[in-house]
Amino acid sequence: MAHGAGAGMRQAFMESMASALAAEGIASFRYQFPYMEAGKRAPNPRPILVKTVRSAVKAAAEAAPDLRLIAGGKSMGGRMTSLAASEEPLSGVAGLVFLGFPLHAAGRPSSDRGDHLEDVGLPMMFVQGTRDQLADLSLLEPLLVGIRPSPVLHVVKDGDHSFRVPKRTGLKDKDVLHSVAAAIGMWAEEILPKGSPLNGSRW
Repeated sequence: MAHGAGAGMRQAFMESMASALAAEGIASFRYQFPYMEAGKRAPNPRPILVKTVRSAVKAAAEAAPDLRLIAGGKSMGGRMTSLAASEEPLSGVAGLVFLGFPLHAAGRPSSDRGDHLEDVGLPMMFVQGTRDQLADLSLLEPLLVGIRPSPVLHVVKDGDHSFRVPKRTGLKDKDVLHSVAAAIGMWAEEILPKGSPLNGSRW
């Protein structure tokens, strides 16, 4: 589970998401990109980020070789995972999950950042908030229509880029994340081969 551009693997969202997934029997393997590990603000060039994804996938597989592997992450981390998979298969990965796919910059609607998704060739699940300023659903939904296998889009009503919802909804952040984790668990059961237990997923 890769982190987003502005915060590392120990960010509150990453910690809370990992806990919510654990409640569903899904273990998480979190890691840092080099720039974050070095305490820098600017992300590394794309080749380094993609290489880091590949190294993390390998390390996760070696750490728990008996578990099935699902890769992905938050925002930029998820997108770098999809870029890595589109360039060359990620060994042992059964599917990808994106926690707020960053389709475009805030205020600059475009679907160009998703052009590579058709080359991934794996089951994919997109978790997106309706108030996400980095992913206009009117652009993302038609983009996903032509991809095979057909991706799953899980929409968080009133959620922002980190799935936070307004107080008027009466929901707490942890409730939303547990709902997201449950949806991921159901999706994982569908894509994993029969006989693979839910807690045989790892990402």
